Amino acid sequence: MPAPKKTARRSLLVTSAVLSSLALAAPAAVAAPKPSGSPSASPSATPPASMSTLGGARLGRPGTQVNLASGVPVLPKDVSARSWIVSDAETGDVLAAHNAHWRLAPASTLKMLFADTLLPKFPSTTEHKVVPSDLAGIGAGSSMVGIKEEETYTVHDLWLGVFLQSGNDAVHVLSAMNKGVENTVKEMNEHAEELQALDTFVVSPDGYDAEKQVSSAYDLTLIARSGLQKKDFREYSSTVSAKFPGETKKDKKGKSVRKPFEIRNTNRLLSGDLDVPVYQGIAGVKNGNTTNAGATFTGVAERNGKVLLVTVMNPEKDEHNEVYKETARLFDWGFKAAGKVQPVGELVPPKSAAQGSDRPGANPSGEAGGSGDGGKAGTGSKPVASASATDGSSGIGIALGITGGVLVLLAGGAFLINRRWPLPDLVRRRTRSGDDD
Repeated sequence: MPAPKKTARRSLLVTSAVLSSLALAAPAAVAAPKPSGSPSASPSATPPASMSTLGGARLGRPGTQVNLASGVPVLPKDVSARSWIVSDAETGDVLAAHNAHWRLAPASTLKMLFADTLLPKFPSTTEHKVVPSDLAGIGAGSSMVGIKEEETYTVHDLWLGVFLQSGNDAVHVLSAMNKGVENTVKEMNEHAEELQALDTFVVSPDGYDAEKQVSSAYDLTLIARSGLQKKDFREYSSTVSAKFPGETKKDKKGKSVRKPFEIRNTNRLLSGDLDVPVYQGIAGVKNGNTTNAGATFTGVAERNGKVLLVTVMNPEKDEHNEVYKETARLFDWGFKAAGKVQPVGELVPPKSAAQGSDRPGANPSGEAGGSGDGGKAGTGSKPVASASATDGSSGIGIALGITGGVLVLLAGGAFLINRRWPLPDLVRRRTRSGDDD
C-alpha cells in the first residue's frame, strides 16, 4: 500500500518480541460476568452502582481505581472526564481507571470498531464509483471528507477519509461496499462480542448519535488494541496529512481535471493545534465528538520502550481541546507510573484468544484481502491487586511536542502460551523536522 504524502514514514527499526518458552498449559478461560442491564441500554446520567467486572472486580466499581503506594506518582487533579482508563498496551495491565465500564455514547471513536471489522475485506487498491444510494442516510451535521457522487475512489482513499477526517460519507460508502449499513452494523456487533467488548452496542457504523448506541472506555481500549494488530490500521491512524481526490471539473481549455486536496488528521495530539502541542510518542488512534457523547478519544503512545493506551470519554470541563489535554495528562502519569504501580485490572483477550493456541509463537491471523494483517489483541485473566481508590492530587504537565518526533507502529501478532497476548514487535519511526508541517 503506497504511503500517503507527509505520513512521516521513514526508517524502520524492528525490535523482535521475545516469546515465552515456558511449557505450561494455558489456564481455562474464565467466563466473563454479564454487564448490568441490556447491552443496548441507553447511557445513564450517573455511573451505575454496579457495572461489568470484566477485567477485574475493581473495574466494575464507580469512581477512580488506582493503587497508590510509595514511589507511585499521584494522578492529575484536573481530569474531568466522566470515564477514562490508562493501560499498558503490551501486557494488558490496567494502571488506573475511572468508571471504566460506564456505558456512554462513543461518537466517532466507534469508527475504530468499524475499521477493525472491515479493513481485512477489501484490498486497498480496489476502486469504487460512488452512486447516490451509497451516501443515503448520513446524519445531519456529520463530519465529511468530501466524497462526490459519480466519482471513483480507491479503498485506500476511503480509509484515509475515515481516519483523518472522520468522514461519515467514507464510512457509508465502505458500508455500501460491504452489503449495506444494516449488514455492517450486524458484523460490528458480532466483532464486538468476539473482542469481549460487551458494553458496546452499535446502531450506526459511523458513531453518529443513535438511541441505545453505547460503548465504554474499557471497550474502546479493547477495540483499539485489536485494531493496532493490523498494519493498515496503524498506518492510517498515525497518518498526519494526505492528499484526497477532489471533484472532476473542466479547466479553461475544457479538459477534465481532478485535483486532489489536502486532508489533515483531526487527532490534535497527532497533528497539533494552537493550544495543544503534538504529544511526544503519539501514534494514533481515534477521536470523536457529538452532541450526546461530548468529546471522546482513544490514543496510543510510546516512550522509553513502554506503550500505553489511554481512553477519555466526555470531559465535563468545557474548554477547547479539553479531551486531548486530559489525555495528555493521563499519558504523562502513565509513563511515570509504569513499572511502579500495581494494576487494578486487565484487558481481556478476544474469545478466540481465550480459547487460545497452546503453540508458542502461533499466529492465527492471516493477511486478508491484501489489506489487514488480521491479528487480534488481548490478555489472559489473572488476579488483580486490591487497594483503596483515590482521585489523587497534583497535576502533571503536558508534554511539549516532539523533538525529533517519535511515532510508534505496533506490528505483527503472536500468542504466548500463557495466554498473554502483548502487542508484538515494536517498530519505531523517527520523523524529520517538517514532517508535521
